Amino acid sequence: MDDREFAARADVALQQIEDALAASQPDLDFARVGDGVLEIVLEDGGKVVVNRHAAAQEIWVAARSGGFHFRWDGSAWLDTRSARELLSTVSALLAG
Repeated sequence: MDDREFAARADVALQQIEDALAASQPDLDFARVGDGVLEIVLEDGGKVVVNRHAAAQEIWVAARSGGFHFRWDGSAWLDTRSARELLSTVSALLAG
């Protein structure tokens, strides 16, 4: 995948996360804080940061429980270690 396709796919994933947050967590504070960076502030003050990493062509998620790297497999963004899907992983991190 070239850089343009990666950026487009990653932006779609970030928008999907934002849309899911708006629909299911209306009181949660979240915002794009930079090009390709989504910051989610938890009720306890903790943060989950989701960003695209162009050099590696991955989406990275940082949370208190650790860091996760997701790579496009042709149909979904999957964690490079556990093969868990991006949206379900973010949902689980937000649930605690």
